[in-house]
Amino acid sequence: MAREPRAQVSGAPAAGAPGRTRWGAVFLLFAGGVVCGAFIGKAPLALSAIRADMAMSLPAAGWLLSLINIVGMVTGMAAGSLGDRFGHRPMILGSLAILALASVLGAMAPGPPLLLFGRFLEGVGFIGAVASLPVLLLRVTRPQDRRFVLGLWSSYYPVGMAIMILASPVLMGPGGWRGLWLANGALAAAAVLALAGPTRALAQPTPEEAAAPKATPWAGMARTVASPGPLLLALAFAAYAGVFLAVFGFLPTLLVEDRGMTAADAALLTAIAVAFNAAGNLAGGWLLQRGVARWLLIAAAFMAMAACGWGVYSDALGDGTRFALFSLLSLCGGVIPASCFAGAPVHAPTPALVATTNGLIVQGANLGQAVMPPMMAAAVAAWGGWHAAPTVVGAACAVGLAIAFFIGRLERLARITSPRATG
Repeated sequence: MAREPRAQVSGAPAAGAPGRTRWGAVFLLFAGGVVCGAFIGKAPLALSAIRADMAMSLPAAGWLLSLINIVGMVTGMAAGSLGDRFGHRPMILGSLAILALASVLGAMAPGPPLLLFGRFLEGVGFIGAVASLPVLLLRVTRPQDRRFVLGLWSSYYPVGMAIMILASPVLMGPGGWRGLWLANGALAAAAVLALAGPTRALAQPTPEEAAAPKATPWAGMARTVASPGPLLLALAFAAYAGVFLAVFGFLPTLLVEDRGMTAADAALLTAIAVAFNAAGNLAGGWLLQRGVARWLLIAAAFMAMAACGWGVYSDALGDGTRFALFSLLSLCGGVIPASCFAGAPVHAPTPALVATTNGLIVQGANLGQAVMPPMMAAAVAAWGGWHAAPTVVGAACAVGLAIAFFIGRLERLARITSPRATG
């Protein structure tokens, strides 16, 4: 088993690190991320009701689904840079407040324009919060636990998404889709109140962060995007996230149209498969904690996703086997976010640019999510069926595999790999 060498970490906050991990604070901050993930999961099941209520066209509905990803694709690094420059705690609380207000605004929308504007604001709040939350996690985590904690953090997206997919039918019962939007707004407001007090002591940067030279947001972004490590992590995340959303975004459609399932059953199975991704995130953090090389985890995950991708769309396999492969694809893929987020403090140009690096990684994820689903849909339409999907999945995984080898080469040559204790 390949292990990361115990080399000096470049960019990993260590000075002034806590002597013990404050697990209560870790789970509270993680819960803030889960709230953000819930905003991704609230739209899919509500889409039919929204279209019927507002006579919304299918293209407009597509924008409703993808606006958060598009905002993240454009502004991810900028959001992280603003947190690095002006403070991560106010960035988190302000972003969660934006999520709350935007969801309420969407619930009150008389028509598609205001609803779409509210979704755009949700994208702003989402990216602002998830770029800065990992920095506060580092401030409450001892070096020996950082890999596992960042692996846990990487599961915020599938956990929040799966919970909201399962909760949506219940929340839509009394108030329809508008009730679901209001419930999400209340959830984000509760997150602001829950985090405001306990994070007050985390407002000050660590001594190493404070000692690092402060750059303007533009200079920090330029330095981050010019660094090979953050850029490679962002590209790896883009390949992974694109495959994940292309596969699981269309899974309910595949189950309903090809397998004849009800919408409720399709939603349940999709939520179960997505939840396996969270287990993969935790496994990735544990394996990193054990010293397994980052590049090897990413490479193995892409190879497993490609192999599963050929099976999940095969008519020669039974439904049970295909669903098991969907779940395995989700589980194996979860290792990649854990590896990328754990690499952010390791590859950040300076300790003061960790959130900017996180923002670039999230920006890569949103780029993949914006590009891959249309590519998948175009291939399926052009080739006349889902048998075209494995080619798209395999091509993206091949790109990710090549990126993994570049990450390994960079970490070996530059000795930026984290020691077992820290990154």
